[in-house]
Amino acid sequence: MKIKVDPVIFAPQVAFLYRWWVRSIRFDVSGYENIIEPHKQGKPVMLALWHNELFSLIGLGFLKKLPLVTMASDSKDGQIITDVLERIGYEVARGSSTRGGLKAMLGVARVMRKQGKIGAITMDGPKGPRHEVKPGILAIAQKTGAAIIPMRAYPANPVVFHKSWDRFELPKPFMPCRIMLGEPFTVTGQKLDDQVLAAEARRLEEVMASMKPD
Repeated sequence: MKIKVDPVIFAPQVAFLYRWWVRSIRFDVSGYENIIEPHKQGKPVMLALWHNELFSLIGLGFLKKLPLVTMASDSKDGQIITDVLERIGYEVARGSSTRGGLKAMLGVARVMRKQGKIGAITMDGPKGPRHEVKPGILAIAQKTGAAIIPMRAYPANPVVFHKSWDRFELPKPFMPCRIMLGEPFTVTGQKLDDQVLAAEARRLEEVMASMKPD
């Protein structure tokens, strides 16, 4: 007999564990002013992340109490992710690049515009290819006039899930983690046809690749 268990019941426990975990990490952050200064001035901004670095970067947003809005899928798994993110202070627009993506992107843009929140987008999520920029963040940034802040995480000796499509990195509790926020990236004002999107994606990928710790 198959017993159906609603995964949403685990959200409080997962959120509790996550809060404990990220509070134990010793973050070393550089470039934080690149996002906080324009936000204080009322300018729209977005954080650009890679999916494999999500654990560390979402954790920093929680610790800094940044007013963030992000995306989660419309699936059942997406529901528990949404519940956890909301419990740690995020606002979530539902959808993904494979299901309801347009709805979610418009939802993020609407929250940014009406509530002044900071968008946080995993540019290669939810299923890759790894470290390839999808057009969603570029479209939202142009629509809202937001500057994109590239963001990287370098946890010390993380657990790496090599069989996952993104080679997800899990930082270890009590270990240091270097966080880097780059200079604002402004999307072109040209019409975002396929050629322009590809060029802007490559440009943003190059910026992300150049952000390495000393």
